[in-house]
Amino acid sequence: MNFVQGCTSDLARQSRCGYSSRFTSRKMIQLRGIYRKALRHAENFLSVKNRLTQPRASIFTGPQQQHETFYEFRTYNIQPHLNAAFLKLTSEKIQLRTAHSELTGYWSVEYGGLNQVFHIWKYDSYAQRASVRAALAQDPSWIDQYISKAMPMLSSQDNEVTYLVPWSKLQKPPKDGGVFELATFQMKPGGPAVWGKAFQAAVGTHMGSGYAHSVGVFHSEFGQLNQVHVLWWYESADQRAAIRHKSHGDARVVAAVRESSAYLVSQKNKLMFPCSFSPIK
Repeated sequence: MNFVQGCTSDLARQSRCGYSSRFTSRKMIQLRGIYRKALRHAENFLSVKNRLTQPRASIFTGPQQQHETFYEFRTYNIQPHLNAAFLKLTSEKIQLRTAHSELTGYWSVEYGGLNQVFHIWKYDSYAQRASVRAALAQDPSWIDQYISKAMPMLSSQDNEVTYLVPWSKLQKPPKDGGVFELATFQMKPGGPAVWGKAFQAAVGTHMGSGYAHSVGVFHSEFGQLNQVHVLWWYESADQRAAIRHKSHGDARVVAAVRESSAYLVSQKNKLMFPCSFSPIK
């Protein structure tokens, strides 16, 4: 018999035996207070137990890449008066770098970043990247003919490790030429498990409606976290402007974008032209 039942039983027994008159009103009030306090403790215990046993939503990154392949984004800011010289040197000596690892694409930024280049490098693992960096540090041709000349031309460098989101594949444009837009979205914390479905719908609506060609959708792993990058291809900057104007009147696109924007913190973009030596162009 527990404490609450005991108190109740005692009161009932005293009443039946004719002894209730012996209890003062103060004693009765005390017993009732103890009874109510015991009930509150029992209710709190059951409430905590239910919270512990019920499934809870958690914040996690959701589906990760199914393999070790990742893509390193690199952004170099060039001193304005040396922009042309840097691009010329890189064009002439890029083979010294691609001899060590795979270049996905190399672009010169036209809008959204002046005197800037953006390039993507593919790696099969972090161990491979480490070995590539070690080999470059020991490559006299790379050091003497390129890096020693290129570094003084730069004002800053930045990099970011990304992987393709589970539902995206790297796809080359339907033809060479054109322009590329790198659209960057700062999402709320939680990863694809939180915003993936809505974001996929927004990208898919643009692609499925024929508005744009997606080269790839990337999610940040190192660098600014919770970022998603969509690399779009257009035939020209004017075509992009016309497509955006048309898509803004498409109810399907508007609905999909509105839903995904609920998970959006901020966004930015840049328009880029592929360099002549870029594999994707």
